[in-house]
Amino acid sequence: MARPIWTGSITFGLVSVPVAMYSATHEHEVSFHQFEKDTADRIRYKRVNERTGKEVDFDDIVKGADVGGGDYVMLDAEELDSVAPGRSRSLEIDRFVDLDEIDPIYYQKTYYLGPGAEETRKVYGLLRDAMADAGKAAIGTLVMRNKEYLTAIRPEGPLLMLQTMFFADEVRDPKDEIEGLPRTGAAKKSELAMAQQLIDSMAGPWRPTDFRDTYTDRVNELIEQKKAGKEITAAEPAPEPTNVTDLLSVLRQSVENAQKRRGGSAAKAPAKKATAAVKKTTAKKATAKKATAKKTTTAKKATAKKATGAKKTTGAKKTAAKKSTAGRSTAKKAS
Repeated sequence: MARPIWTGSITFGLVSVPVAMYSATHEHEVSFHQFEKDTADRIRYKRVNERTGKEVDFDDIVKGADVGGGDYVMLDAEELDSVAPGRSRSLEIDRFVDLDEIDPIYYQKTYYLGPGAEETRKVYGLLRDAMADAGKAAIGTLVMRNKEYLTAIRPEGPLLMLQTMFFADEVRDPKDEIEGLPRTGAAKKSELAMAQQLIDSMAGPWRPTDFRDTYTDRVNELIEQKKAGKEITAAEPAPEPTNVTDLLSVLRQSVENAQKRRGGSAAKAPAKKATAAVKKTTAKKATAKKATAKKTTTAKKATAKKATGAKKTTGAKKTAAKKSTAGRSTAKKAS
């Protein structure tokens, strides 16, 4: 099992959770030694006193802060630790935040956190489960190797993970670093639509195992080729920048290539969505048409009913009038 690189306690409120920190990642690049050109002589670095030329042991080295005028303030490890008593063994949580509030630019490196001792597993599990239920990450700071780190702790399955983060003043403002950024919304509608279609045709799930460090593979292959005395196979050159005048045609060709690579399935998805949208619109129109027809029919029936009622009323009035006239005639004759 790996050895922890830091041990301490997470504190929130009056609760203290002992934890041990382990590296979550490792680099796999090819390791090289340095040699003097055209010789087999190794190049080595030594800690040498520039005045005496003698090598100095690591334990005899202290740090000096330049205060100007060629003067330095010397500090050893104990003095550096003394300015933050207890901080090197404590990670105090300042607040809990939603994970999606954190811009990924602030993340630096990831570590695993395990329970610090057998008897503290219950408290560790309580913190993990409570954070998972709340969907929150814990933000705090710790001191490690004479440096203070801003950290985010988040639950991930059965464990807690810690990510060291950059402080706000360590993240550069892009406006101060980059010139000539194009304004947003300046693309032509046709080019934007084609670019979105290309994105749809290349969309897929995030699977980390789909990706591999092919450069390291090529370096290892290069080493084997030289070892065997074979001719070195050069890589393909980088593509030329896309000409702005050919942008639409290049986008269209890219969409076609993506469709061929994926059997057209990725490109069919937007079409299905469009078809579904058309069907939905058609259905709405049909429903609206039926509703209008129903209203018209109802209105016609109401009109017809009114007309029938009016006719009946008129007929009744005429009949009553005839009876009245007939009654008068009969009265005259009797007189």
